[in-house]
Amino acid sequence: MGPSALRRGLLFAAAGLVAGGAIARGLPGIGWIAGAVLALAVVAFLLRERGMSPRDASSDDQNEVARALPLVAREVFENLPDPLLLVELSGRIAFANRAMRALVGVGVEKKQVSAVLRTPAVLQAVERTAATGEPASIEFMLHVPVERYYQAYVTRTRDMPQLTALLLHDLTAVKRAEEARADFIANASHELRTPLAAVSGFIDTLRGHAKDDEAAREKFLGIMSVEASRMRRLIDDLLSLTRIEQNEHVPPSGRVDVAGVVRDAAAALGPLAEADKISIAVESAVPESLVTGQRDELIQLFQNLMQNAIKYGKPGGHVWVGISSDDSGHAGRRGIGAMIAITVRDDGEGIPREAIPRLTERFYRVDVKRSRERGGTGLGLAIVKHIVNRHQGRLQVESQAGEGSQFTVFLPAAPARVQTSIAVTELL
Repeated sequence: MGPSALRRGLLFAAAGLVAGGAIARGLPGIGWIAGAVLALAVVAFLLRERGMSPRDASSDDQNEVARALPLVAREVFENLPDPLLLVELSGRIAFANRAMRALVGVGVEKKQVSAVLRTPAVLQAVERTAATGEPASIEFMLHVPVERYYQAYVTRTRDMPQLTALLLHDLTAVKRAEEARADFIANASHELRTPLAAVSGFIDTLRGHAKDDEAAREKFLGIMSVEASRMRRLIDDLLSLTRIEQNEHVPPSGRVDVAGVVRDAAAALGPLAEADKISIAVESAVPESLVTGQRDELIQLFQNLMQNAIKYGKPGGHVWVGISSDDSGHAGRRGIGAMIAITVRDDGEGIPREAIPRLTERFYRVDVKRSRERGGTGLGLAIVKHIVNRHQGRLQVESQAGEGSQFTVFLPAAPARVQTSIAVTELL
């Protein structure tokens, strides 16, 4: 069997590698490892076809394999999305793919695996699998350069035990989602517990020594009404956020006049603005402001932004809302097409620069006391972020202390409708 046969065999191995990943989409690490084992097994099979085992292969035969392997298998391994190492029995690294080099650095081949990966549990798993042939799967964490979580899959083929495969699957996004969910539950329970405790305390007081005190009763009932309203707003925002997140992966398909949406949102907030003597001005610089979107969600989005501008703007000040075409080049880079920019600007105190990256986090507030006094739940901008994501748009925040804040939403413009004419022939 010549090199051409080896190349054909390795081509099948590459196909097996891809198939392994596709078969185990729910367990990507196991899928790719299965493909890697298959690739190595094919090499072993081709050697057996020549009447020998991999252990008994001559140096010429091994060199032939070494020459053929890079033609297909190495290229496939190189382009795997997950970091992969092939380790010899001596512990020396025979191969590291691009994803692994991005993680541990270049020039790792020929080095000892213990000099590259400093996690004892992973090194022990590699040694144990190399010695016993038993596959292993462990979770571990890397602290530098940033904290990341990985699942390590270790395996080798019985027919070609010279190499042990170590594949890492990044669990960072999953772990952070779990942490965010836990934080969300803790924060939600805390936000509900505070007003609930206040209402319960006032009820006990009114039932006790203050039951005949009319002035105290009126005062406490007013506070209870405020706290009950706060709980209602929080529950409404939680339900709204949950509903939006459930549909976030489904882009809307309707056509909405965003200028009309903005004007309706501004009109609904008129009484709130008048109470603080704040004026809202809406200006559009585009002749047609149709976007692809869902009207109710867009009204909620711009109401949240304008309500924040009113709450944190200067008393007696102004809120400006401008609608224009996006000329930043962002639309073309994303391949979405033309976009429309809607900017909500106030003349308030502004937002500290270090707080801007956290504004869309759930329950995050720059000024907790002021937010609660103004009826904020800490979920408004989180809702804005998820609505923008669902609409395949972008949110940009600019602010300077003492000069106000500016929130700009970029939304995909609705494509022009194709006019079609249908010729109808009347049959007599």
